[in-house]
Amino acid sequence: MSEADVLAIEAVTKRFTLGDGEIEALARIDLSVAPGQLVCLIGASGCGKSTLLRVIAGFEPPTTGRVSVRGMPITRPGRDRGMVFQDYALFPWMTARDNVAFGPRQRGLAKHEIDAIAGEYLRLVGLERFAARYPSQLSGGMKQRVAIARVLANDPDILLMDEPFGALDALTREQLQRELLQIWARTGVTILFVTHSVEEAALLGDRVLVMSAGPGQIDCDMTIDLPRPREVSSPEFNVVRRDLARRLKSHLAPARALESAEG
Repeated sequence: MSEADVLAIEAVTKRFTLGDGEIEALARIDLSVAPGQLVCLIGASGCGKSTLLRVIAGFEPPTTGRVSVRGMPITRPGRDRGMVFQDYALFPWMTARDNVAFGPRQRGLAKHEIDAIAGEYLRLVGLERFAARYPSQLSGGMKQRVAIARVLANDPDILLMDEPFGALDALTREQLQRELLQIWARTGVTILFVTHSVEEAALLGDRVLVMSAGPGQIDCDMTIDLPRPREVSSPEFNVVRRDLARRLKSHLAPARALESAEG
């Protein structure tokens, strides 16, 4: 682990108690992420991707090991880590502006600062004209933009994204992928992005981590050297996509064989 890393995960495991026994969700995880990287995590359902994100967020303590941001151990949630969920998690009684302003308001900033920050991040996600609308009046894509703006308004070191586009239709998903890359380029925020989609991981990531199931561990850390913007129909992109798919399937096969044997 380098002193320059924004995120360091050292010998982290996670076990949950279930009845009289335990489930090992994460085997030993060692990972370091440099500032400004966009890292995607892919793997089968139940491989521990979301659990790992929750440990980094401070929602779940690791059973063993240590997670630190800029050298400071994580013991609880903090505004240095912002989480974006698939289901948006917006406050339904607040307008888009008030949702984005929630974090700055909780930090006790002056009203003019809160207004400036909320306006800045609503403009960043292209929703300044919808600032007075409530979540129920917004489309799914708009809600996710508000959720991203709300997290960014806290000026986090790391943006944690748990399948944020998984519930959206294909066209909206493609649009938000492009917008996320633009936001990332403009802000320089470090992003950890969980997805089931090999194509999405290859499109977005500087690095793609392939996780194996039972218990979850990082079996492959692949650097994506393709220049941006990436064209999903290009031969170069499809070489990367096929390589990632092959690596993912090689981890799925033993798990499926084990399930068949146990069944």
